[in-house]
Amino acid sequence: MRDFLPADKARRERVLAVIRERYRAHGFDEIETPVVEDYERLHAGIGGDNEKLAFNLLRRGLDADAIRAAADDPAALSDLGLRYDLTVPLARFYASHRSELPAVFRAVQIAPVWRAERPQKGRYRQFVQCDIDIIGDGSSRAEAELITATLDTLDALGLDGATVRINDRRALDWMLASFGFSDDEKPGVLITIDKLDKIGAEGVVAELAERGATASAVDAFGAFLRRPQTLEYRPYGEGQIRKALPEGAPDDVVAHLVALGEAVAAARPGGEAGGVPLVFDPFLVRGMGYYTGTIYEIAHPSVPYSLGGGGRYDGMIGRFLGQEVPAVGFSIGFERLVDLVAAAEPDAAPAVVLVHDRDLPLGELLALKSAVVAGGARVRLEQRPKNLKGLLERAAADGYTSFATVSAGAVADGLEFKPLS
Repeated sequence: MRDFLPADKARRERVLAVIRERYRAHGFDEIETPVVEDYERLHAGIGGDNEKLAFNLLRRGLDADAIRAAADDPAALSDLGLRYDLTVPLARFYASHRSELPAVFRAVQIAPVWRAERPQKGRYRQFVQCDIDIIGDGSSRAEAELITATLDTLDALGLDGATVRINDRRALDWMLASFGFSDDEKPGVLITIDKLDKIGAEGVVAELAERGATASAVDAFGAFLRRPQTLEYRPYGEGQIRKALPEGAPDDVVAHLVALGEAVAAARPGGEAGGVPLVFDPFLVRGMGYYTGTIYEIAHPSVPYSLGGGGRYDGMIGRFLGQEVPAVGFSIGFERLVDLVAAAEPDAAPAVVLVHDRDLPLGELLALKSAVVAGGARVRLEQRPKNLKGLLERAAADGYTSFATVSAGAVADGLEFKPLS
């Protein structure tokens, strides 16, 4: 959890403003939810490993004896918790307000979330997520809209070289079954496959064997990972997808992924599938337990971790509403993204410092400031110090562009502004 100095805060807000503007341009409406949710909702088995990282709030009114008695039962100790993502709150929000929302609801949430992480580069205990979700549309149009809006946002931020890795949980399930893994084994196998980028093919095979997974399935999967592969370039499409999967991949899933790429390509400048920054990755897992279909992540060559991701989670809202509602989302990891975005230009409005003497009457000084503010400028008042140079350097670092010295009787039109750099 971090503090941000004024210059850092201003830069973050400029980047957030671009994200908000692009999301809004694509037809998404911003909502806000509380920072806390019910403990039972946060620990309903749909948040994956993030449930283990939730910050829980102690029930009010528990005395020492009650705390000792409930020491082994977290649910008895806590009735609320800080949200660990924005998807669980959105599902609860939609279930609560469905009658007030359109049949297909396009939501934006930009807000902090909390996880009891081990802090490291790119991982914090409090961080901002920028989510867009479409609820009520079970077609591939929803995924295409989300990916298009996200790529457009990355373009607006000037983040060159980013790609979207895409997979489908249905393809993953089919692939594991084709190798011979049982349904009971699949959750553990997926956890291991998710480490492929870190421990490599041999590490994955070794860990699966250590887990006691079906030996013949481990051997078949290992042979698939070690199969000879040519390095020719294949643009996103049916050829790339089928080449990356074992033979006999389900036609409906392949067709869904191909159609999704074609739709995204049509919306991109040039409109050609070969130029769209999509890559099919058969081993993309996404750790959240609620994904049911298409999944995706943002990759960038400058960092080894993803800059965001998401997917389809058709089963989640039904848990709260009592009936199935299709839903799909895409989240930008703001803290990771903002470090890669070139510094945005400051506001076009002038930002000026008025350096005044100690004995200038307060009313006269504030009237002068108000007049300059009314002219469209951002204004800071500073009493003249002994070291004027240090004051001006600090002001320049804070984003101010010019200054003027103020004496008694000064008027806004008569001020002489000098550049700070």
